[in-house]
Amino acid sequence: MINRKLVKFLSFRYVILALLFIILAGGLVLLPKFEKQEGIKPEQLLSNIISPERYITTDELADRIINQDPSLLLIDLRDEETFKKYSLPNAINMPLKNLFDEDSSAFLNQDAYDVVFFSNDNFDADQAWILCNRLDYKNLYVLKGGINRWFKTIINPPHPKENMPLEAFKLYATRKAASMYFGVAYPDQVKTNVPKRPRPTPKKVITVKKKKKAPEGGC
Repeated sequence: MINRKLVKFLSFRYVILALLFIILAGGLVLLPKFEKQEGIKPEQLLSNIISPERYITTDELADRIINQDPSLLLIDLRDEETFKKYSLPNAINMPLKNLFDEDSSAFLNQDAYDVVFFSNDNFDADQAWILCNRLDYKNLYVLKGGINRWFKTIINPPHPKENMPLEAFKLYATRKAASMYFGVAYPDQVKTNVPKRPRPTPKKVITVKKKKKAPEGGC
């Protein structure tokens, strides 16, 4: 009974999200700050929405974090209280409701980093992606499955069963190593004198200067 209610609830949320996509693609939802409909055309937005390329998997993201990829900019869309309990390394807390605050544009409207939105699942991150994409912001991605999938695959990866293929065991070994990097300790973990890799340091975000508008009319 609980599972059925959960499925119905999640289905309802994603129906609402799909409707939001359609409305935004048609240009019917306008942010007050952008009354002149700045951004890409509705048909281009719809094309972007259909493409699955906006998603980055937890395995891909873990690999980039571990290798200290300097082009990553992680945006945690959850509320401040949840963010303080747990988040990804060097993530910036930017609740969805504050996405278009004046201080947020320097992080979102730039082309120096790959912006990865994430929340508990895909719901808020998809909304942030579609709104920023509507304004033609570049290099936007969504963490597929959000923090929930991060815990299930990276922090607490399931051990493969004996009848699974070799690839499943290789993937588990990779994920287990990643979880150890992020602080998970295993009973069979052997202590060594190998120094830990330093954690990535916060990066300075390049602010994009707004272009001045040309004067209207007159000779």
